Amino acid sequence: MSDKERESLNNEEGLTPEEQSGDTQEHPEQTEPAPTDKPIAETPVPAQTDKVTSAPAKQDKSPAAPVKPKAAAVPPTPAPSAGMGSKVWMIVSLVLAIVLVIVLIKPPFASGGDSEAVATVNGEKITKDKLYNQLVAAGGSQTLDGMISETLVNQEASKKGIKVTQDDIEKEKNFIKKNYGSDEAFEQALAQNNLTMEEFDKQMDMQVKLRKLLEPDVKVTDDDVKKYFEENKASFDTPEQVKASHILVATKEEADAILKQLKDGADFATLAKEKSTDPGSKANGGDLGYFGRNQMYKEFEDAAFALKDGELSGVVKTDAGYHIIKRTGYKAAHTATLDEKKADIKETLIYQAIMTKAPTWLSDVKAKAKITNKLEEEQKKADASKTDSSTSSK
Repeated sequence: MSDKERESLNNEEGLTPEEQSGDTQEHPEQTEPAPTDKPIAETPVPAQTDKVTSAPAKQDKSPAAPVKPKAAAVPPTPAPSAGMGSKVWMIVSLVLAIVLVIVLIKPPFASGGDSEAVATVNGEKITKDKLYNQLVAAGGSQTLDGMISETLVNQEASKKGIKVTQDDIEKEKNFIKKNYGSDEAFEQALAQNNLTMEEFDKQMDMQVKLRKLLEPDVKVTDDDVKKYFEENKASFDTPEQVKASHILVATKEEADAILKQLKDGADFATLAKEKSTDPGSKANGGDLGYFGRNQMYKEFEDAAFALKDGELSGVVKTDAGYHIIKRTGYKAAHTATLDEKKADIKETLIYQAIMTKAPTWLSDVKAKAKITNKLEEEQKKADASKTDSSTSSK
């Protein structure tokens, strides 16, 4: 992944409350909102991959959906209750770069020498050694540094007898997933970072090792938890929400006909699957999940909040088309208490402390290790040669 791509991804994510100078923004969920930001596992492996970030939680932005189409219409997000903000996809760049380099030593190229053609362009060869050199130039040093760091973490874990079980990986993964609000949002973040679940699980192996190596030195007191809760209290509260399903069509005549069928006893979910033009909800029988104020078109929102559970609306017109809405649930606004959030906050503060310690810890481990890095040595020679040439030409 290039620096430009990494920078672009970084700009999409917010910062922790400690890092912010302004308000955070909300990702408008149609599922029950978790009062947390979207944390991403962070590690100093590799050293160069700072903040490859997650995507916002999943939201259907199709013109057919009742969700407001403009970001400016979306309300701000409360500050994250877990307070961890954007964190690094663990060794994402390492994974991607290794895939590129590994292909040189695995089939289909394993049987040939450096001069073997890996591609031809109008009969002109692009050889294996040229591809290798380009890959090294594009990100070889960062990739190798990441592999060195990963090896050091593995060695330190082995020295301390640390083992990683599947339960450990699932626990670490669930810690990250729960801050997305839904499995769909988490899976979308994986997809946007070009990661499969299997690749993510491999990254969690390293994350667990770092946690087990560093957590024994982390101390989080009740006062720390209370202080964080008080500083971010509003972010833990949940607003009034309704849950609704809808059927969306293009004309009032269609909507009137569907409404009549529903009043005559037709099944709402079945008609939604058959007739709704909203691609984001029709497969789920029109279900939109829970949503609060200022997330939907005003006409849609007003109608949904005015209904009682199980009640049908009339035909509701918005810029998306004509809707029939069925309210299916309601949650009153809730003011969170410290007792409710204490465990989550403590877990998060421990995580933050581990991630703060990790870079310094890794630097100390590197300083004590015997490491040879030929790419680094070659780069130093090349830089020295350029300096000498520049000096002699003056």
